[in-house]
Amino acid sequence: MRDEVDGLIEAWRSQRPDVDVTPLEVFSRVSRLARHLDRARRTVFTEHALEPWEFDVLAELRRSGPPYELSPGRLLRATLVTSGTMTNRVDRLAAAGLVKRRPDPDDKRGVLVRLTERGAERIDAALESLLSYEETLLAPMPDGDRQQLASLLRCLLAPLDRDPSRPQG
Repeated sequence: MRDEVDGLIEAWRSQRPDVDVTPLEVFSRVSRLARHLDRARRTVFTEHALEPWEFDVLAELRRSGPPYELSPGRLLRATLVTSGTMTNRVDRLAAAGLVKRRPDPDDKRGVLVRLTERGAERIDAALESLLSYEETLLAPMPDGDRQQLASLLRCLLAPLDRDPSRPQG
């Protein structure tokens, strides 16, 4: 089986035999897969009237468990955005009725962001659609291969997640 990356690798090896292009065999595939997944996720999210960032914030709240509320600080750390960006996102989600703010009883200056029933319904439906689609992508791959791939990708990703100061691109 061949993919587009095989042709890229062959061309680089032909044009630059002095350079080891082995990393491209992995990272070009990861990059291309990420682009395909991004397009597919946008399509799925659009079917549920969500932007990818909305899915990320709602999903973080939903995964937190009852009462499905977190501080804006926790949300921004989980979604890797700035406080100004998170404020804007919470404002937009609140205006859409997907989250609501309430005073933090443990911090008089703070607020908590809570998933509304409408937000929970939206994120649950989007998640089910996303998982269904992603399962079709993985269908040709045996379970053992899936687990091995997940483990190998974890080896690459974990150090980057632990050290956000590492160059990210």
